[in-house]
Amino acid sequence: MHAYRSHTCAALRAEHVGHDVRLSGWVHRVRDHGGVLFIDLRDHYGITQVLCDPDSPVFKDVEKVRAEWVIRIDGVVKARAEDLRNPKLDTGDIEVYVRDIEVLGEAGELPLPVFGEQEYPEETRLRYRFLDLRREKLHANIVLRSKVISWLRRSMTDQGFLEYQTPILTASSPEGARDFLVPSRLHPGKFYALPQAPQQFKQLIMVAGFDRYFQIAPCFRDEDPRADRSPGEFYQLDIEMSFVEQEDVFQAIEPVMRGVFEEFGGGRPVSKVFPRIPYAESMLKYGSDKPDLRNPIEMQIVSEHFRDSGFAIFAKIVEQDGNEVRAIPAPGGGSRKFCDRMNSWAQKEGLPGMGYIFWREEEGQTVGAGPLAKNIGPERTEAIRQQLGLGLGDAAFFLAGEPSKFVDVAGRARNAIWADLQPNDDWKNEFKLAWIVDFPMYEKDPDTGALDFSHNPFSMPQGGLEALEKMNPLDVLGYQYDIVCNGVELSSGAIRNHKPEIMYKAFEIVGHDQKFVDDHFGGMLSAFKFGAPPHGGIAPGVDRIVMLLAGAENIREVIMFPMNQRAEDLMMQAPSPATNEQLRELGLRVIPRD
Repeated sequence: MHAYRSHTCAALRAEHVGHDVRLSGWVHRVRDHGGVLFIDLRDHYGITQVLCDPDSPVFKDVEKVRAEWVIRIDGVVKARAEDLRNPKLDTGDIEVYVRDIEVLGEAGELPLPVFGEQEYPEETRLRYRFLDLRREKLHANIVLRSKVISWLRRSMTDQGFLEYQTPILTASSPEGARDFLVPSRLHPGKFYALPQAPQQFKQLIMVAGFDRYFQIAPCFRDEDPRADRSPGEFYQLDIEMSFVEQEDVFQAIEPVMRGVFEEFGGGRPVSKVFPRIPYAESMLKYGSDKPDLRNPIEMQIVSEHFRDSGFAIFAKIVEQDGNEVRAIPAPGGGSRKFCDRMNSWAQKEGLPGMGYIFWREEEGQTVGAGPLAKNIGPERTEAIRQQLGLGLGDAAFFLAGEPSKFVDVAGRARNAIWADLQPNDDWKNEFKLAWIVDFPMYEKDPDTGALDFSHNPFSMPQGGLEALEKMNPLDVLGYQYDIVCNGVELSSGAIRNHKPEIMYKAFEIVGHDQKFVDDHFGGMLSAFKFGAPPHGGIAPGVDRIVMLLAGAENIREVIMFPMNQRAEDLMMQAPSPATNEQLRELGLRVIPRD
């Protein structure tokens, strides 16, 4: 028999009754039932119940074991009594009577329990991540992640993509976040950078004549963490294709994205069609460029109903160019209690409140109610109801001003209104995916008025060089696109700018001369001058895909060894100071911050 096990802790079934077996694993928990000891023995694969009574020659040894000790047991498989079977376990029809035991590794007092799924401070969980990973839910998340990555690889190769690895030590590149810099010992005073993404390399792969590239790529960005973004590093399914237009990328990627949610989504519905939503439309209707389409509410502009109206605040706002009044429909929200609750929500978000109208029945008629309805009168109130397609028992909320200043909170209000109106969470049990397209190439800094790229400096502008030369830069759209799912941005991509003259002009608009472009992107531009094919790609985030599939609220729940919110690895105690010897070798000196 094998030194440690004849079966895993998930393998034994009724057909093994009477067999002599050997199992090894962790003591999940110990129970004493009237002198009979029951141990749930756990390994990577599952749990088997083993028992020992005073007749066993090793009873005294079994009495000593504690939670999370690693043990090896020999015993015989027995059938459980009918009323003692456990349908929640794959091994629930049997148990193993212990005849011999060997302690392979004792465990000290646990800083957090493995049995059960009790909430524990995140700092403790991350410091003892090796224990946290033994817990059932987190363990399952990491197994899911592995299976998702394997599935993505197979799916890509089945479509004719080939996987290539790109460098980890490379040059610094302005990708929108801070680089992690690595000092060079052989070149004192110079630094490598860890790649924020394999952007330039994957484009060079296309120039080199490789047609369909993919990679499960590690990316490194020195940016602040969020619930859906891990500090330091993350992984993406990096993809690039030659001789393609935007629609070709969509047709290649949609089956992969749909397929991964169908394969691992537990039977939850997945979008059969990915709608193409222009960026401007998404911001208007949903208040976000990553809308949660499980929520069907669509906002509308209702400015004209308030122009020269009796509601002086909004009437004055819409007199100014660029200002708007937008309505958020609330089907089923037609009560003063609900409207007041949402108004309080808005105040907690930093707004003075949201105007509202709700429609109720009076003398057999559907009429608008609330202070705002009283101020603008029944005709305007009815016109708003007709435009929004609302009826008796419905409501609408209103925000006014310059859209860029309130669109974000309007989007959050849309989600809060919908969630509050639902009787349960059943609406969450599906995956709604969409493309967001037609992003603006440029945006204006609200403080300085300076132009900058809004999305990706390597994207091809719609209309090419002519658009850059003749159009207002703020009106130029790019062949840029995102995939979103349930309010989470999964991926950004673009058809690339592969023509040097267009790239020079694109950077000139944001104030960078040809020398800047040559200095920062010289390798790629040089390649483009020797024959570059039209190409494009995308890079879905693996961590975020798994987070959605696992139903996790925080991305750290699907990463094996994540950092905390201060970008620290508490388990390995990183970052840590370098020794004086290391600093001397690199020609570096640490200057304390004031």
